[in-house]
Amino acid sequence: MTGPPAGGPPGDSGSGSSGSRRNREADWHAWPVDDYLAENYRQLHPVDRGVIAHHSAFYRQFPPGTLARTLEFGAGPNLYPLMLAAGAGRRIDALEPSDANVAYLRAQLTDPDASWEPFYAVCRGLDPGLPERLTEALARVHVVHGDARSVAPGTYDAASMNFVAESVTEDAAEFRDLCVLFIRSVRPGGRLVAAFMENMPSYRIGTGPRWPAIPVDEDIVRAVFAPHTEGLRITRLGKDRTLPEYGDSGVVLLRAARTPDPPDGPNAPDVSP
Repeated sequence: MTGPPAGGPPGDSGSGSSGSRRNREADWHAWPVDDYLAENYRQLHPVDRGVIAHHSAFYRQFPPGTLARTLEFGAGPNLYPLMLAAGAGRRIDALEPSDANVAYLRAQLTDPDASWEPFYAVCRGLDPGLPERLTEALARVHVVHGDARSVAPGTYDAASMNFVAESVTEDAAEFRDLCVLFIRSVRPGGRLVAAFMENMPSYRIGTGPRWPAIPVDEDIVRAVFAPHTEGLRITRLGKDRTLPEYGDSGVVLLRAARTPDPPDGPNAPDVSP
């Protein structure tokens, strides 16, 4: 996915900063799917190729079909993370709270838009273990209409999150809490892959309302994930000038594994930007 996400999972923990909008204050069920796709996904952008290459390398470390269950945490209407997971995963749960995004995802599983075919060609070029046809890959996907709190800790072998936690809230504590819920969705030792918009403020899609977001960078992402993970690897992609101007400075990419006993509580890191 490029640009801001569509309807990341809501959360109620943490305390909001003065003037900061939290996830529940935006109407994610009214997410403008068509406008968002038109701005970001009707053609393949350079940053898409960069994220796909990073995530493909993550999934290729596992032999085909060896991950029993994987999770896409706040899937939105973006299909290429789901395509990539099909190389290693036997079942892919696309967790999504937005009614609009759930309707789009369910329709796409059996009749995907032709605009996704170039994305799948890039995915399959990097991972020949993917099924020959896009519909075969998407047949492994199950759309789960729910939010982050509905995921039992330790459920998944691997999880992916793309442009969600930083793009659904203006509150630093809520950003951190969403990331921790993402981490804990996998079993101890389970693997994580993620992408974040770098330094992106709250944003608009088309001429619609402003959606909440919080600027994050490599240091903030590391501060949130390091106490809960091992083998943490963070890289970045530069800003993609072919996309609409959302105010970001690029993309932060992450790979890690969940530690057996992630710490939490009052000593959690302060990630206020």
